[in-house]
Amino acid sequence: MSFAACKTMHCPTGIENCASGFITHSAAEITPQIQTADVDSDWPDTKPVGPMPNLVVSAGNVLEVYLIRVEQASSRDATEVVKRGGLMAGISAASLELVCTYRLHGNVYSMGVITAGGADGGKRRDSIILSFEDAKMSVLEFDDATHGLRTSSMHFFEGPDWFHLKRGRESFDKGPIIKVDPQGRCAGVFAFEQQMIVLKAAEVNSSLAGEDSAFSAGGASARIESSYIITLRDLDVRHVKDFTFLHGYIEPVMVILHERELTWSGRVSWKHHTCMVSAFSISTTLKQHPLIWSAANLPHDAYKLLAVPSPIGGVLVIGANTIHYHSQSSSCSLALNNFAFSGDNSQEMPRSSFNVELDAANATWLTSDVAMLSTKTGELLLLTIIYDGRIVQKLDLSKSRASVLTSGITTIGDSLFFLGSRLGDSLLVQFSCGLGGSNLPPGVQEEVGDIESDAPSAKRLRMSSSDALQDMINGEELSLYGTAPNNAQSAQKTFSFAVRDSLINVGPLKDFSYGLRINADLNATGIAKQSNYELVCCSGHGKNGSLCVLQQSIRPETITQEALPGCKGIWTVYHKNTRIHLSESSRMADEEDEYHAYLIISLEARTMVLQTANNLEEVTENVDYYVQGTTLAAGNLFGRRRVIQVFAHGARILDGAFMTQELSFKASNVESGSSSDTSIVASVSIADPYVLLRMTNGSLQLLVGGILAR
Repeated sequence: MSFAACKTMHCPTGIENCASGFITHSAAEITPQIQTADVDSDWPDTKPVGPMPNLVVSAGNVLEVYLIRVEQASSRDATEVVKRGGLMAGISAASLELVCTYRLHGNVYSMGVITAGGADGGKRRDSIILSFEDAKMSVLEFDDATHGLRTSSMHFFEGPDWFHLKRGRESFDKGPIIKVDPQGRCAGVFAFEQQMIVLKAAEVNSSLAGEDSAFSAGGASARIESSYIITLRDLDVRHVKDFTFLHGYIEPVMVILHERELTWSGRVSWKHHTCMVSAFSISTTLKQHPLIWSAANLPHDAYKLLAVPSPIGGVLVIGANTIHYHSQSSSCSLALNNFAFSGDNSQEMPRSSFNVELDAANATWLTSDVAMLSTKTGELLLLTIIYDGRIVQKLDLSKSRASVLTSGITTIGDSLFFLGSRLGDSLLVQFSCGLGGSNLPPGVQEEVGDIESDAPSAKRLRMSSSDALQDMINGEELSLYGTAPNNAQSAQKTFSFAVRDSLINVGPLKDFSYGLRINADLNATGIAKQSNYELVCCSGHGKNGSLCVLQQSIRPETITQEALPGCKGIWTVYHKNTRIHLSESSRMADEEDEYHAYLIISLEARTMVLQTANNLEEVTENVDYYVQGTTLAAGNLFGRRRVIQVFAHGARILDGAFMTQELSFKASNVESGSSSDTSIVASVSIADPYVLLRMTNGSLQLLVGGILAR
């Protein structure tokens, strides 16, 4: 008898799909912000930077949802050394905070976000739709009760009842591709290379049968009501390459890029412009889809569609050698290199100022008329649409900075975008747009370099092999300039970029080796012996190549150790001292590095308090902490201005070493008189400004902190 066992030792880290949407909160809710780095400031009084959606990424069978934490600059940040990326557009820092992560039972092939479309004044949330091979879809929404995702609907088009959709085939080159209408009215899933599955979104005031009314109240998410299938052969559409939904139509309009007759390398000189785009109006109620307009004679190497936002509208057709724009009212094109030529040879195509190839490129919109393209070499390009009203006059392409080789790119809000990569670290980048000169503040210097050149020194070694800008012009600036004809709508624009955060990627692995780590314990046995070894891997590709060192668990560097017999718990707390008379230089140093003030150790019969300085110093006899018994919990309140210490029969509020308030706990009034005299605190949970107590008789008490007027 034989069997095989497989265990995943490290979750996938290469980002395959990325999207943004209001998953954990709605656009009408206040975007979560973090406190400013100023340790002496009061409660944060800065205004939010605007609705900031979530970031949703998938890596293999791992799905993750992130919250974007934005830190606005204080009044004196302009003269201080700020965090990663510098100060830009009033933002000093932005970071990714993981909300939830899930390991699924299949690899995510495609992903989309069903938007609420501004329904209910922006109070409804968006939903995530995932597709899996061969034709499985799941719609997920955020549940406040569990603080995680839950499945709102599942759609399955496999099995004996759906064999006719395959038309005799068993395997397909492409899996189910998801695209969502910009207004959230429906979603399309292209499956089996010839079937279009339309998922109709539920109306604002409708709910699923048997749905709990609690979920149809505030915080409801966009949902799928029904689905049906369109056979593209009936529309005379074959060999589909891509599709998308257009902006600015009363009904959903789907544009399909397809090839009416195939060609190949040996016939390109004779048959080359074989692609076309067809726009269909999708009526989800009548299940009708008439053809609105179409455009033929597109190059055979066209492979991607990018819907142009309102008020311009239309669609961009991206090919390896050309970029085409098409709409009902106008069309234009741009040649990217010497291999591009017009389909009918009647007129010369406008050419870009430099040669580039856009096969395997990814794109997103920074503004309504400026798109960012990420090429297969890692270059970031800016495509500007020059238009008058709704008539597009020309396309202008310019170089920007270099970055990672991307597998996906998405815009987050109006000031951030995310570069997802399966070959390197994925980056969260802030951008700022202005007219005329560079809009960087005086404290930030423009430099020529990779977009990752401002990464922290701890990560600079990993990225030291990035030499992408050697192929670019030496005098190229950080900002990206787009020139235009002499009209008001196409004034010169500048774009500045700052890397704010990154997601580490350790794949793909090309080779690895293991060996003993430095300072290994040669006398270790059993499980402890495994921690002596490290795994060194060669990962990445090209300019994103790196060496990764993998190890089990965390290995702290031991500075000193002390035996603590009978230790029941240990806590560290902060204390913000008043530094009114400190010099500006010392104030900046203290703000940059803020350390814990006290170390509280609970023993079997007493509590020990140590002060943290250059060395740990016991100050048990000199502080007002409760030291006659054990401590159940300790933490900070009021933005680290006060310390709360909870013990069995009460709690103390301290300002550093001095007590400002003492509380004595009693059982709830609903309990019997006998139990109220003997009930004590059993466990504590502290979340500023709340303190939740569980008493020994099973009752709960909630303490809420407040600032008293002086």
